[in-house]
Amino acid sequence: MSNFLKLNNLSKKYEKNKTLKVLNNINFKFEAGKVYSIMGPSGSGKSTLLNLMSLIDNPTSGFIEFNKKKIDTNSSIENDNIRSKNIGIIYQDKNLLPDFTALENVILPNLLISNNKTKSKELAKKLIKKFNLTSRLNHYPSELSGGENQRIAIARALINEPNIILADEPTGSLDFENAKQIFKILFNLKQQNRIIIFATHNRYFANLADCKIIMNNGNMQITNASI
Repeated sequence: MSNFLKLNNLSKKYEKNKTLKVLNNINFKFEAGKVYSIMGPSGSGKSTLLNLMSLIDNPTSGFIEFNKKKIDTNSSIENDNIRSKNIGIIYQDKNLLPDFTALENVILPNLLISNNKTKSKELAKKLIKKFNLTSRLNHYPSELSGGENQRIAIARALINEPNIILADEPTGSLDFENAKQIFKILFNLKQQNRIIIFATHNRYFANLADCKIIMNNGNMQITNASI
């Protein structure tokens, strides 16, 4: 049976001086083996949606299912385990730890689910080699270029072999040529049992996805969908 991620009447609002509703009763099913892009202006709900799907944030109402299992937003420990084992996250600003080497940054997520430091190290080295950065193993993020840092961030997101990859503006700080390299890597990660979802402002890259999602005022519109 295919892996999938399903959103059920998902809403998110913030209460400050007045109620700000960011997502409005969203229903959608992401299927394995497909790549999804999310576009929309700033404030349209893209990052909020990704944060909910990554289990970093909780919806105000509605719920998320992963393979027919309802996510319990009250169980933070269980959700941390689900995230560690099933979800790889790639951030716009890389979010690498500045005092850790490239190798140490990639190793870290695997150490959270495994006590075998030797195995984690070998897995990390293989991933880094795959991205042609073996010569940068012991370099710190400040010693790497923007494109190199993002490749390390992708390696880190992959080390636990996640079924879901979420990327929030993964090339927002890169020039077009470096961005093309990163998206080539991202699309090469497409597998039969994996869901890839990325948010971008770049229409060129968004149009390469199997399904393009447009966010506007907290609502979702689907284009060029094959589902």
